Amino acid sequence: MQSRINKIEPLVVSAVEPMKIILSTKNPSKAEEIKTIFVGLPILILTLAEAGADGEAVEDGATLEENAFKKALFAHQIGVWAMADDTGIFINSLNGAPGIKAARWAGETATTEEITKHTLESLRGVTDRRAIFKTVVALVSPTGEQHFFSGEVQGKILEAPRTLPQPKMPYNPIFVPDGTDKVFAEMTAEEVNSISHRGKAFRQARAFLESFYSFS
Repeated sequence: MQSRINKIEPLVVSAVEPMKIILSTKNPSKAEEIKTIFVGLPILILTLAEAGADGEAVEDGATLEENAFKKALFAHQIGVWAMADDTGIFINSLNGAPGIKAARWAGETATTEEITKHTLESLRGVTDRRAIFKTVVALVSPTGEQHFFSGEVQGKILEAPRTLPQPKMPYNPIFVPDGTDKVFAEMTAEEVNSISHRGKAFRQARAFLESFYSFS
């Protein structure tokens, strides 16, 4: 998914003052992965908590793109970039469920462990355990311009967790991406970002910012 804004001449950003981006999440595991992708650029990424924001966006959109945009708008401030993602897991044998409701299909107040358990119970006795993770990243400029990037990874869901889950990452102990024998929870942040749906989408966002700005 490409940016909706036509490419313009690069702007020069001084390395003395890093570009500030508000990342619309309070998920520490996700934030760690995302910040790793932008290492090496003069960009300061702040989570909602680090920016002192109260609350979180309401994720009531019908698509990943809508939810990502809602979350980015929640974090948007004049003069500051805002960035957010929304992710879903689409399981073949469940007709694409839970899809965009991956974080809520076990109940609005379900814990990370309860979501993992609910997923495995829904697949009990099922032989086709193929699934696709999809992520859409929304990037909103200080003037309100919208840019979207997407990534996906295919893999399978195990019959039991291989590790304990990371905070708010209920699928990481049970999802094995194609091309590896590790679940995401067994990988370093660098390994995850090199192959994951989220890593692919945020690397596109990084490349866009590098082309949009001339960092010096």
